[in-house]
Amino acid sequence: MADITIDGTTIGANRFLFLDSTGKIPAVDGSQVTAIAAGNIATGTIPIARIDTGTTANKIVKLDGNAKLPALDGSQITNMPGATKSSSNPTVSTNPSGGVGTEWHNKTSGEVYICTDATTDENVWTNVGAGTGDVQPYSQYAGTQYGYTTGGTNRLTTIDRFSFTSDGNSADWADTSGSRSYTCGQSSGTHGYITGKSSTSDHIEKYPFASQTQGTIVGSLSVAAARGSAAGMGSETYGYTAGGEPTTDVIDKFSFATDGNAVDVGNTLATVRNVKGNASTTHGYIMGGHPGSTPYLNTIQKFTFASDANATDVGDLTYYVKAGAGQNSETHGYQMGGSSASGVYPTTGGVQKWTFASDANATTVGNTTYGTWSNAGHSSPTYGYQSGGSAGGNGNTIEKVSFTTDGNATDVGDLTVSGSYISGNHY
Repeated sequence: MADITIDGTTIGANRFLFLDSTGKIPAVDGSQVTAIAAGNIATGTIPIARIDTGTTANKIVKLDGNAKLPALDGSQITNMPGATKSSSNPTVSTNPSGGVGTEWHNKTSGEVYICTDATTDENVWTNVGAGTGDVQPYSQYAGTQYGYTTGGTNRLTTIDRFSFTSDGNSADWADTSGSRSYTCGQSSGTHGYITGKSSTSDHIEKYPFASQTQGTIVGSLSVAAARGSAAGMGSETYGYTAGGEPTTDVIDKFSFATDGNAVDVGNTLATVRNVKGNASTTHGYIMGGHPGSTPYLNTIQKFTFASDANATDVGDLTYYVKAGAGQNSETHGYQMGGSSASGVYPTTGGVQKWTFASDANATTVGNTTYGTWSNAGHSSPTYGYQSGGSAGGNGNTIEKVSFTTDGNATDVGDLTVSGSYISGNHY
């Protein structure tokens, strides 16, 4: 063994290693140093060339020059967000863990949906496939997909359905439980309701929007006297039937959640029949009618959904009218057609509207393609529809009027069967 030189000044073979004046090891060749704990390396950069990278077993994967993973077998990767595959459509209460952008595939129909609004139990699923119809929370003032026309003279048990997304004729969708006319309609998020006259009964009948199933009787109105020609409207949770003949002033309410009879919760201003109704998100409205004989009325009445109460006079239609179809946008109430106060059941072709924001009179904003009364009303978010009715006979026309631009109605299709004294629903 060679002699060891101790002078603390020169770094070389056979010399002691002294710490420098700062207590650190001076620059030396450490290539033969072993057993250093990796956890003790706290600073500095290890050159990529010194790291064992690659895409085979026991290698560290590094991103390529575009900051992307190289081609790898990902078969064992879990908890990666991807499309949900199901034999049915999503619903508003399908709460996706991935939030907005979550994809849903219906394996039965082939429809594809993307979640565009992730609000708990009020999700919106937009159809991005070849089909139509989005899944979104129910709004009681309008339907987004279809209008339905039920019963009536000549039509007997027919329930027709027509599209809100494209103009065209209706199709025979289902049947009521028996012959129905002089009825009014209410719509929940899942069912259409038909209330009032059925031969000698005052039935509450419902049918599902989602399937072609015959209607069923689920309750009765509070006035058991073959009540007909009343005004129908609905809140998010209840259906309402106001007035009607034999001439009454009763406002009935029944639950959408639980089948059962209606209860009397208020009164119209006076006994009235041949009236039509519509609704804002907070109030029900009753239009025109007559108290059992002429003269006809031009009154707009409203009552609150928040508590059981009587109706109040909040404005006037532009003319005296009975049995004109009611529609509603989010901000305005509409009436299309009706029978005016002169002559023997003359029909009118007026389109009237009034604001929900404040109590006010209606204004005439257009005309229908023909005069009609005892027609059915339906509402989408952008258009008001009327179908059928009496126009020198029984009509079968489906018309629509824009909610965004005042103007005349246009003829967009026909019912399968002509009829009057009919009621309408929307989904």
